[in-house]
Amino acid sequence: MIILPAIDLKDGKCVRLRQGRADDVTVYGDDPAAQAKDWADQGGQELHVVDLDGAFAGTPKHAEVIARIIKAFGGPVEVGGGIRTPEALNAVIEAGATRAIIGSAALEDPEFLTQALELYGDKIAVGIDARNGFVQTKGWVETTKTLATDLAAAVAKAGAKTIIYTDTATDGMLGGPNLTQMAAICDAAPTCQITASGGVSSPFDVENLKALERPNLRAAIVGKALYDGRTTLRDMNIAAI
Repeated sequence: MIILPAIDLKDGKCVRLRQGRADDVTVYGDDPAAQAKDWADQGGQELHVVDLDGAFAGTPKHAEVIARIIKAFGGPVEVGGGIRTPEALNAVIEAGATRAIIGSAALEDPEFLTQALELYGDKIAVGIDARNGFVQTKGWVETTKTLATDLAAAVAKAGAKTIIYTDTATDGMLGGPNLTQMAAICDAAPTCQITASGGVSSPFDVENLKALERPNLRAAIVGKALYDGRTTLRDMNIAAI
């Protein structure tokens, strides 16, 4: 399993939200590129970046910052947040992102997702965010009536090869991932590589994910626990081996 440290961007700064709430923000630094280099120096193999302002606004807001992050990290970087048009998608790819994450648009504009997959193939990841099993959109502001497992199956059928699943109720809460739902997502999209996000905050959590014994569970994203010093990237990487 691969551990991806996370950089969430708001107003040009590194932040973390509790359960995705824009009014519950902790700022961890005002130099995201320096943070990216630090994650690389600590042994980060890949990096997960989310433009939170872009997610809420529906269009990316941190193009220049993201380009600096990608350059500073020097390895594979996946980027999401507000990618809902061909122009936004192209900009992220041209900035050097290894994968562009399509979130809300995967549910609301399946034709856009299909076109993106036809054009960029494995450079496209689908971000599925859900609470109590139901998909949330627009920066987790709206909860739909679509089951996350149904969306996972649909995007896999459309040709997606990577799904990043975030359990929004556990995100930023440091209480461990939703293992039952994670297993269900893996089973719903067996042809996709799945990345776990939300609540992954200790080597023990990584061990629990591995214990699910889902061969397509490829990676886990860790954010707040690293920033708060509750664990280290080195310890998480060791647990992931």
